[in-house]
Amino acid sequence: MGFASLSSGVIARIMNGDDVVKPVLQILAIKKINSNADAERYRILISDGKYFNSYAMLASQLNEMQHKGQLDEFTIVQLDKYVTSMVGKDGAGKRVLIISELTVLNAGAEVKEKIGEPVTYENAAKQDKVAKAAPPVVPKKEVTQSNNNNNNNITLNASIGAGMTHPISSLSPYQNKWVIKARVTSKTGIRTWSNPRGEGKLFSMDLMDESGEIRATAFKEQCDKYFDMIQVDSVYFFSKCQLKPANKQFSQLNNAYEMTFTGETAVQLCEDADDGAIPDIKYNLVPISEVSGMENKAAVDTIGICKEVGELQAFTSRTTNKEFKKRDLTLVDMSNSAISLTLWGDDAVNFDGHVQPVILVKGTRINEFNGGKSLSLGGGSIMKINPDIPEAHKLRGWFDNGGGDNVANMVSARTGGGSFSTDWMTLKDARARNLGSGDKPDYFQCKAVVHIVKQENAFYRACPQADCNKKVVDEGNDQYRCERCNALYPNFKYRLLVNMSVGDWTSNRWVTCFNETGEQLLKHTSQEIGEALENDPTKAEEIFSALNFTSHIFKLRCKNEVYGDMTRNKLTVQSVGPLNHKEYNRHLLKELKELTGIGSSSN
Repeated sequence: MGFASLSSGVIARIMNGDDVVKPVLQILAIKKINSNADAERYRILISDGKYFNSYAMLASQLNEMQHKGQLDEFTIVQLDKYVTSMVGKDGAGKRVLIISELTVLNAGAEVKEKIGEPVTYENAAKQDKVAKAAPPVVPKKEVTQSNNNNNNNITLNASIGAGMTHPISSLSPYQNKWVIKARVTSKTGIRTWSNPRGEGKLFSMDLMDESGEIRATAFKEQCDKYFDMIQVDSVYFFSKCQLKPANKQFSQLNNAYEMTFTGETAVQLCEDADDGAIPDIKYNLVPISEVSGMENKAAVDTIGICKEVGELQAFTSRTTNKEFKKRDLTLVDMSNSAISLTLWGDDAVNFDGHVQPVILVKGTRINEFNGGKSLSLGGGSIMKINPDIPEAHKLRGWFDNGGGDNVANMVSARTGGGSFSTDWMTLKDARARNLGSGDKPDYFQCKAVVHIVKQENAFYRACPQADCNKKVVDEGNDQYRCERCNALYPNFKYRLLVNMSVGDWTSNRWVTCFNETGEQLLKHTSQEIGEALENDPTKAEEIFSALNFTSHIFKLRCKNEVYGDMTRNKLTVQSVGPLNHKEYNRHLLKELKELTGIGSSSN
């Protein structure tokens, strides 16, 4: 036939730890698996004509070959690079084969059939015992390497068999003979670094048992060996890692130490992880509506339906010159609130939200900007798509029956309406109470009249991209550069930045309105206002003068800001509404009672 010859019987040797150079094997089946991680993974059934192995996985960098149809049924391949890792217990000797490089020798469409009648490789060991056959002759180098590879797993299996595992809380740099049994609660992507001393890659994970948590990091060869094997939510035995004081810049776990994988590290999957000894990952799920009241930069767990998916955005960091990719999602939940969630890197590139899945996030960071709160999926955060938990099923039913159609509370909206405490206060009282002088902004609401609206500098030209409001630089020849997007555009959009003087019965103050509140007050779009200011002064005068001497309820953000050597108390309009006379009268009557003591217990 002219097909490449399979390396008959080699799978039993590989799966017993021998290092076989470039074996030739046949793919009998390949299927996508549901992994706890969000990365796409493929498991294959592979044969050497005598034995087959279903404990084989493709490293994620080979997914492209599967997408192109190069790894179909019956394809003959040569394994150029692979590793094996123990997944058995009590010395069972079962390993998983992870293939990271391979060459296609004959396409499945040419071969068209299974070669030989292979059986599971585990049977090889049983047959050898029955026949009392002599062990296969292996070159000395391979025997030595095999023993070295297996030594740590033998020690690990002995400890597991004797039930001798240590709690995470007992680990310290002063003892190294330990085995821990821990659940992986989070795992970062692979990161690369380059400095004068060299370059490399790493990934980190957080481990948890009933006694506590610890961060572990794998570098270079250990990164290659363990990244595909270790999955979030699974339980593993770990031994022979180096311990050192924890770097609190990268981990907030309550542990004085952290672990680093070494060449002697052994990791083994715990197959009876459902025995209840290791706690499940706990989610402290917070309704989206409550995120608005939480601290900036705090970590939060929440769950929602992905109602909208933004476009993938790429931009270059001005400090490191590295390219970043991000994507913004909008999550909604049964508190009738919506919030923006930002994904980065591969999470952003690979996300498919067209089916509007349920998204659960753990340990995401809250970002605050102009009164709005958003979430960002950083290193160590967990994202689960359509998790099999009651909260997810409940959300699915709610959304599929019309929930989310009338979301009232936009937690990420920069107008911030309703997402913060807004006590009634006069402009004079705000000054007297020194609002805005603390570390965080203060908010209050008042009824005020518009006195003066400045037309000068009431707009700026911004990046035309929907999710970018950065001011553009006019390059001439109808070209506008956005520094944030690092791109040239033939157009721009107008953004409002309106300054106006407002007053109540106590005093008056200058306040700043951004785009949304500016459009609401001026009753025109930013595009109409910008074009009028640039091309039609008469129309602009009409738009702006119509606002003079009108009364509104203003919700204001108050914060001290430093300009050069001066500190100024700045007021920003967060939201604006019409004067509700009944509500305002209630407020005035309440104040009158407090001033006169009417209804107090002392009268």
